[in-house]
Amino acid sequence: MHPYRIPIALQQEVDRQINELLHLKLIEPSESEWAHPIVCVSKKNGSIRLCVDYRHLNSFTIADAYPMQNAKDLLFEVGQANYITVLDLTKGYWQISMAEEAKPYTAFVTHHGHYQFCVMPFGMKNAGSTFQKVMDQVLVKHRAYCRSYIDDVAVFSKTWEQHIKHLCVVFQTIQRVGFTINLNKCNFARRRVKFLGHVVGSGQHSPDPGKVESIKNISVPTTKKEIRSFLGLTSYYREYIPNFASLVLPLTELTKNRVPNIIPWNEVAEQAFTKLKAQLVKAPSLYTPDLSKPYQLYTDASATAIGACLSQNDEKGKDNPIAFFKALKRFDSWNFGAEIEVISDHNPLTYLTLTTPQSAKLTRWALALQRYNIAISYRKGVKHGNADALSRLPIPVS
Repeated sequence: MHPYRIPIALQQEVDRQINELLHLKLIEPSESEWAHPIVCVSKKNGSIRLCVDYRHLNSFTIADAYPMQNAKDLLFEVGQANYITVLDLTKGYWQISMAEEAKPYTAFVTHHGHYQFCVMPFGMKNAGSTFQKVMDQVLVKHRAYCRSYIDDVAVFSKTWEQHIKHLCVVFQTIQRVGFTINLNKCNFARRRVKFLGHVVGSGQHSPDPGKVESIKNISVPTTKKEIRSFLGLTSYYREYIPNFASLVLPLTELTKNRVPNIIPWNEVAEQAFTKLKAQLVKAPSLYTPDLSKPYQLYTDASATAIGACLSQNDEKGKDNPIAFFKALKRFDSWNFGAEIEVISDHNPLTYLTLTTPQSAKLTRWALALQRYNIAISYRKGVKHGNADALSRLPIPVS
């Protein structure tokens, strides 16, 4: 491939960064048949980052089957702690050496030369899963109090004394394998800390205000690609937003095949766009579930949607919301094996697990519920505000 044209004003900075990489022995001159172009990406501080466009190579690469960590599970584990430290590994990918036979595949071209990486570069298809595999192996003995999501490492503890001990052994482990830590990007011994787009700790979690501000400042989308991008960002925080599926319905309608790529923005879409942002700005802090306590699952349904609020009572009997979503299936990782009280404003539902179902559909429902330890109770609709009209899954009216 031919190199992308680099603006004259940036060429001197590109040369400086290439020379620095050569000096650090992170790259070397190449005679490879591969020659990926580079892209100059602007940072918030006005500087540039050199990125290699590996899309062509990635199209031939077989995906690594190694599983990435589940972000929600990590937030649950870390969020229960009273003391949390988040470590950032310095150029994490660059701390893994490339095999000699693999180096030619990483080759790239600039306006002045042809080079290849000696370390694992950013942008390659399996770089993330490879780094996750390495970190899991490095920290395997410390999983009870240290977890990583690629190069973000969280050390979490119940007490201050435990936290100091945990930090010491993790530092020793990281030092032993030759990794380094970027102190400027670390947060040490916090009660609540930013981690994976959330603020977690002391049994609670909420959206990262910085991420929320970025979503708040997104301009009105004009194409399907832009609206899908917006929906993807907001969907990451959907558990904080009651009525999420109902709110986004006018927007998801604009992504359908029958709608042209340049979307016909209308007043209904504008209202949904504005309201979704407003709901995210005022999103509540949710509580990390205590696995030793029973749950309360408040459910509700309408002609267009069903939804639920999962809660637990604290020591004072206060009802603390854990998440808003679509009932047992969505909450399965927490509900399975736990004692659950399902609270509904639909009185006939209370007989579902107590009597013989009279239809095939009810029989299937009853069988599906057998795996849970549930008791169903009735609450009048006027007292059912925390679940009323929650929207998670559009369903047909029969």
